[in-house]
Amino acid sequence: QVQPVESGGGLVQAGGSLRLSCAASGTIFNINVMGWYRQAPGKQRELVATITRGGSTNYADSVKGRFTISRNNAKNTVYLQMNSLKPDYTARYYCYCDGVSYTNYVRRDYWGQGTQVTVSS
Repeated sequence: QVQPVESGGGLVQAGGSLRLSCAASGTIFNINVMGWYRQAPGKQRELVATITRGGSTNYADSVKGRFTISRNNAKNTVYLQMNSLKPDYTARYYCYCDGVSYTNYVRRDYWGQGTQVTVSS
């Protein structure tokens, strides 16, 4: 199986920055898309940003110009640099990857446990 593990969340004041990291481990054969989603209390999980193995990125309109996603394919790691944070960005941030495991060679979605980001006003 493939297991993404997030780190880097925390409490920050509005206008501050945080950098999230997610390392995928396990019986990884290949990972195509990696990315971040978030879920605030009482709301549905929503896309934040994704990046393909080739480096193509996609961002939610609400974070364009503030967040930057990047990845290290050799380390199966994805990062999210979050700048100019707003209280509205308070949520649990989940790492996502679209991977293939050596165990069955079937592509499927994998999710981390999430890391809490709290932005105070």
